[in-house]
Amino acid sequence: MRDGPAAGLALVDDLLARGELESYHLVHSVRADLCRRLGKVEDARSAYRQALAQTRLEPERRFLERRLDELA
Repeated sequence: MRDGPAAGLALVDDLLARGELESYHLVHSVRADLCRRLGKVEDARSAYRQALAQTRLEPERRFLERRLDELA
């Protein structure tokens, strides 16, 4: 966050491009938040959906669903 959301998104996308953390729901949640901050609404929605697909804990699901609803 020190260098802004665009820099953070570049780092996250690099990790995902290398196949690292692909099945880790929090990386998709972080990507969604960064996209949301940058106004990339469709990318944010897609990342929130990916995070939801991998999330098992109900409190996390509710949080992600609320964030996704806010983008509607």
